[in-house]
Amino acid sequence: MTTTSKTQDVGCPVARTAEIIGNKWTPLIVRDLAHGQKRFSELERSLRGISPKTLSERLKKLEECEVVDRRCFAEVPPRVEYTLTSKGYALLPVIDSMREFGRDWLSDDDCGPEEE
Repeated sequence: MTTTSKTQDVGCPVARTAEIIGNKWTPLIVRDLAHGQKRFSELERSLRGISPKTLSERLKKLEECEVVDRRCFAEVPPRVEYTLTSKGYALLPVIDSMREFGRDWLSDDDCGPEEE
């Protein structure tokens, strides 16, 4: 069973969406990919504090959910780039709403500085 079909078993649309983006790092990955393709190392640098293992797991889940596209290039050294799919771009209003909520309702003391 794919992750996409697993999310259909979770319940309502809010629960299914939360299944995809409901953790600390995934919305930040989507936010960073909104500006175009990125390599793993670029994402790792922009997401200070994320472990390579966690980033790899999150990217794999996003790929399984068809939110992110992974493209491999036959080069030495190998190059892999990640981009948002149409489904990924459709999540951007959700990320924007999270940004607006944070600006309006969370003080600077509640969390670290935002990077865009």
